[in-house]
Amino acid sequence: MASPPPRLVATDIDGTLLGDERTISPRTAATLERITAAGTPVVLVTGRPIRWLQLVYDQLTAPLPAICANGAVVYDPVTDEVLRADPLAPELLAEVARRLRAEVPDVSFAVEIVDSRQMRHEAHYPLRWDADTDAIRAIESPEELAAVPAVKLLARADGEQDPDVFVRTVAGALAGLAEATHSSYSGLVEISAAGVTKAAGLAWYCARHGIDERDVLAFGDMPNDVPMLTWAGRAVAVANAHPAVLEIADEVTAANTEDGVAAYLEKVFPSV
Repeated sequence: MASPPPRLVATDIDGTLLGDERTISPRTAATLERITAAGTPVVLVTGRPIRWLQLVYDQLTAPLPAICANGAVVYDPVTDEVLRADPLAPELLAEVARRLRAEVPDVSFAVEIVDSRQMRHEAHYPLRWDADTDAIRAIESPEELAAVPAVKLLARADGEQDPDVFVRTVAGALAGLAEATHSSYSGLVEISAAGVTKAAGLAWYCARHGIDERDVLAFGDMPNDVPMLTWAGRAVAVANAHPAVLEIADEVTAANTEDGVAAYLEKVFPSV
């Protein structure tokens, strides 16, 4: 007997929904539009901050709700409202930074603040994306790093870092204090408050809408997706996924560059 269709579709963005040029293909955009128009909600579940969502929304017919900052922020783009936020408190930020500086002396930090609408970074922290926007500013003292709550702390170390090794180092230093994960191969470690993951943010959203995890279909590609994929009733990895994701996924679809999410959804919703 065929399994019933999911009641909600959750998908990571970078490396999963988007191609390597950070674009959504017309096929993928059309598939998402058909599914949502027929009544199945689609939720973006991402490590991205709110301020990076517009690039995605510009490629869709209508914006989709988003769980941002690896589960720390639940965002309604229609009303531009943050429905839920789980930040690291200033005192916790200070302790996390202290432990990591002791463990990794050349570490540098940035914090996502104001529900991830702004970022503050240490002077030597390497910026990769929106370095020239008004929302980004260098801090003037180490104390400023922990001046306000942050939905995510970002950590980099000087030189080439194996991301899997680096995240294990960070997680070991912060055991029981905070969550550490990564979503890229650039050596960036993303730190959230204890218990804050993509799974936790998505679970809160689904509970709010009366949807059980068994009825959720989720797509992902990187270690920060593992909690969500483990929680969801059906977990699908794109073919380009990190080995940790391929290991726990129920199924594997085509790569992000081959419209893997759309190809899978077309089979699940053939009549949409």
